[in-house]
Parts: sequence; C-alpha cells; structure tokens
Amino acid sequence: MSVSVLVTNCSQLVTMAGPDRPRTCKEMRELGIVHDGAMFLRDGRIAAVGSRAEVELLAEPNTQVVDAGGRVTMPGFVDAHTHLIFAGNRADEFEMRCSGMTYQQIAERGGGIRSTVRKTRAATEEELIAVGQKHAQRFLRGGTTTVETKSGYGLTLDDELKILRAVRAVSRTTPLRCVPTFLGAHEIPDEYKGRPDAYVDLVVEEMLPAVTRESLAKFCDVFCEDKVFNVKQTERVLRAAKKLGLGLRVHADQFTSSSAVELAAALGAKTVDHLEQTTADSIAAMKQAGVQPVLLPGSVYAIGSQKYAPARAMIDAGLPVVIATDFNPGSSPTASMTMVLSLACTQMKMTPAEAVTAATINAAYSLNLGHEVGSLKAGKVADFVIHDAEDYRELAYFFGSHRAHRVFAAGAEV
Repeated sequence: MSVSVLVTNCSQLVTMAGPDRPRTCKEMRELGIVHDGAMFLRDGRIAAVGSRAEVELLAEPNTQVVDAGGRVTMPGFVDAHTHLIFAGNRADEFEMRCSGMTYQQIAERGGGIRSTVRKTRAATEEELIAVGQKHAQRFLRGGTTTVETKSGYGLTLDDELKILRAVRAVSRTTPLRCVPTFLGAHEIPDEYKGRPDAYVDLVVEEMLPAVTRESLAKFCDVFCEDKVFNVKQTERVLRAAKKLGLGLRVHADQFTSSSAVELAAALGAKTVDHLEQTTADSIAAMKQAGVQPVLLPGSVYAIGSQKYAPARAMIDAGLPVVIATDFNPGSSPTASMTMVLSLACTQMKMTPAEAVTAATINAAYSLNLGHEVGSLKAGKVADFVIHDAEDYRELAYFFGSHRAHRVFAAGAEV
C-alpha cells in the first residue's frame, strides 16, 4: 500500500532548487526558498514541492500530515568528511593542547592518530558497530542524514576491513546513510616506523585489492603531508585505487603546502580536503580540473589554529565549495553541522546561504549523490529536517545549542 505524507506550515521551505550540478559563485546564495511552503511525499520520496495552497490539494484521505509549526524545513545535512568509526577518545590530548602543546607535538610523542589506532585495533567489530551506531544518533539528532566516513584507524589489512565492515553495518542498521572511504594511508603505523614505502606496498598490494573485492568502499583517500605520506607515495596509492575503480579524495595542504592539490587535479580526484595552507595556483588547478574543495573549519578551531581555508577566494574563483565536520576523536570531535555553519560564516566569511549550500547540495554532489539527496525536489529521497527556527540564518547565528526539531530519512521520522 502506498504511503503518503504532507509536510506543511513551513515558514521557509529551503528547497535548494537550481541546476543539477554543484553550485558556484552567486548560485551558492540562491536557496530556492518557498515561504509558507509544503511538500507531498510518497513512499519515501518527494512527489511535489511548492506553496501550501498548491501542495495541500494533493492530500489524500489516508495522508499523514506533518505540521512544521511555522519552522524552517530544509534538506538533511550531507557531511562529506567524517571518521565515524573509532574506539576510545583523546580527551587527554585535548587537555595537553589546552596546556600549550601543538597537535603535531602530541603526534610526535606517540599520540594523535596512532593513539586511536592502538585502541581501535584492540576493539572487536561488534564493539565498533556499537560505537558507530551511537555516533550515528549524534549526527541524526543534529539534522545530518548522510555522511561520508573513512577508515584509517586500523592500518593493518584485517583492522581496516574491520572498520569498513562496521561502517556497512551502521549504514544498514541506522537511518544514517554512510558513504565509505578507504583511508589506509592515514598514518604510518608504529611497526612501519622509518619504512613508509614498505607500508605503501601493503596499502597498494594487499589492502586496496581486499577492500574492492568486498565492495567495502566507494572512495580512496590519502593524508598527504611530508611527515606522513609525501606526494610520490600519495600518487602511488591514488593511481592504484583509480585502477580498481574507486573515486579519489585527498587530505592536502592542512599543515604545509605541497603539490598534492595539483596531483589530485591531474588524477581527477572528486575532492581535496582541508586546504588551510593552499595557494592561488592550487585554487586555479582545482577550478580547471573540476575538483571540489571540502573545508573543515571545526578541525582548525579544535586544534587552536588561526589559519582557516580561504573560502572566499575559492567561491570567488568559481569553486563549488563544501563544508564538513571532520568528526574524529582528535582534531574535530563534533558531529554538529550547525556549529560548522557558524564557523564557516564567522571565520571563513561565507554567507549563511553559502554555508547551507556547502553543507547540502554541494556536499551531495561531492559524494556522487546529488541526484538523490541534498535538495528538496520531486523524485529525490525525502531526507529533510524541520529546524527549531523561523529563518534559515538562525542555524549559524545561534551557535552551540541548536538541535533539530524533527528529522526524517526516506520519509520516516528518525
């Protein structure tokens, strides 16, 4: 039996209507807002969007009515850079940073990513699934309905597969849509200290083939920094991943500037992420190659840095900017996309509308999901959020305390 739902009495229905591609320049400020709007859903998908007067006529005798109560209704956030699955936390390192140590100093003493690796290796797959399910609820409560999520806290064949299997289980057992990314080249594990090329051999020759055999990932990512994986090593991993049919993403220009962005552009990467230290030449290379920048202001804030990615220069250059949480236990322990919206506006000088675009439709296209989610359009999956706000600008304005009023994934309240 067909299930229909009428969502009505929306102060602003933020549809993100526009071209079927990532939005750039002035398009990022055009949100397709319908005032006093409504949506009609059928079987978990959007059937119609428009004014209350138009859409309420579509209601049938058995239609469920969702009254937004004069609140903002908009697409579920799409968080295009997270690390959903890990064991333990790094609250001790947070205290160290508060006492003056830098993120890099802590890593050099055996903390950082390697600390989480040790805890994650010790956890069972079932324990990691339980952690992932708990984290999924955090995202959903904040209005995020889709996340990209990376492995990278295992750094052995079995442990990387364990993490990716846990991601698959979380996606199947919660309403949170998870897009998995293999990040075996996240850090050089302790047992390969001083032998990074040997570890790259393991990633390329054993991990990547196993990941693709089990269809555990859609993308491959590499953390490209001179003290982790240099550009040559990064290229080797990315070329191997591309040959196996995975999409490419790259952590680049976070702490230092290198030619990683140009490499990503040359290889046809979907995104380059972080970019706090990027240059005008790298921005031009992304523009020419059609690479989407994914900016992570939460991680800049959390490690106490003052250097945010040059979002304004990227938008002005015509890049379809994405913003994401970088949720992880060390450098960005937040699942709050509204906090990221606020940081994007106050620290990177994006407008509230640009930030919303970067966290919805642009993020969806960066995951090859722009045809399914990221906007409220007939035919798309009915992932949407009723926010406790009358105006979308309030999401970034009231920072630190926002909770979504009601969250829906595939038309069902979650």
